[in-house]
Amino acid sequence: MNTTRREFLTVTAGLGALSALGCSGLGSAARSPFEISLAEWSLHRALYGNQMTNLDFPSVARRDYDIGVVEYVNSFFKDKARDERYLGELLARCRDAGVANRLIMIDGEGELAHADDAERRKAVLNHQRWVDCAALLGCMAIRVNAAGSGDPGEMQRRAADSLVQLANYGNDKKIAVIVENHGGWSSNGEWLAGVMKLAADPRVGTLPDFGNFNLGGGKTYDRYQGIAEMMPFAKAVSAKSHEFDERGEEVHTDYHRMLRIVTQAGYHEHVGIEYEGEKHSEFEGIRLTKALLEKVRAELA
Repeated sequence: MNTTRREFLTVTAGLGALSALGCSGLGSAARSPFEISLAEWSLHRALYGNQMTNLDFPSVARRDYDIGVVEYVNSFFKDKARDERYLGELLARCRDAGVANRLIMIDGEGELAHADDAERRKAVLNHQRWVDCAALLGCMAIRVNAAGSGDPGEMQRRAADSLVQLANYGNDKKIAVIVENHGGWSSNGEWLAGVMKLAADPRVGTLPDFGNFNLGGGKTYDRYQGIAEMMPFAKAVSAKSHEFDERGEEVHTDYHRMLRIVTQAGYHEHVGIEYEGEKHSEFEGIRLTKALLEKVRAELA
């Protein structure tokens, strides 16, 4: 698709209206305990196996799963953050599928809690292009990692400073900066909540993930405690899934208990399906996760 800048801006305006209904405004979320979105990582095997591309993601979400809000992973369009022609085509496909864009998950752009100031500044700059990209796509946030090394208290302070810098950069664009529990200290709910308190910025928040509680060294953090500690700062939630039993229940996470924690914290926006198991195909895993979310949502309603 040969998209001119004028066409790109026209499509962007159209998606802005769609986002107001299904993403940024989250108007429908007030009528149910939570809404359901689809994280692109759920299809990572298909994407890495060249069975589909990032441009296909919106139509696949709508056609195969009847999901109208999506969450991207930057790894699948790493060199396109400021490619307006490419992003214009992606927006056109969203428009055609009736899909709104919610957020972009950012990996591989440097450590925001790096002990070296120069490396940390570089990481902040690297992330800024994804703030721009998120704004162009009509997203509400970018998901980042609070990675680093050294004293955990110092890491908290460095992470908070980087997050506030990014939030200030994205303020005019109305892009939030949210941190996922994604290994190491970030998977310690108390530690990540401490980062949020130090940042104390309305555009800085968390993306609690049901399954990412590996602290390293064979240690794990209690997932229910961790989610409860992160929920006061949550701007998105990731329903991680790996395996389901014959009753359609997730083997590793009690979704009924977890989603009570989520909604009792006052969160009623989108919960993103993120299937990454191997027992089921990606197609089946996404469908099983969606069915379980719908079942629990009905119970909560």
